[in-house]
Amino acid sequence: MVKKVVTICREEGLEARPIAMLVQKASQFASTVYVEVGAKSVNAKSIMGMMSLNVTSGDEIVIVTNGADEEAAAKEIEAYLTAQ
Repeated sequence: MVKKVVTICREEGLEARPIAMLVQKASQFASTVYVEVGAKSVNAKSIMGMMSLNVTSGDEIVIVTNGADEEAAAKEIEAYLTAQ
């Protein structure tokens, strides 16, 4: 299992389009991918779950990946969330 704390650098935060792209990226991996914000944890492969987090620019989240390609999944998702 890989856990990474990530600060959202995307100017628009995580709105509909960036969330859709994140879900697509997470779905490419066999590993489970979860995003934690505070006490709430949602499957990053679920668009509705991700929308419920209401993440804005500057927020800190935790990416949790678990499975055969967990390192690659965590790295790619972190890169996407921290891109400007």
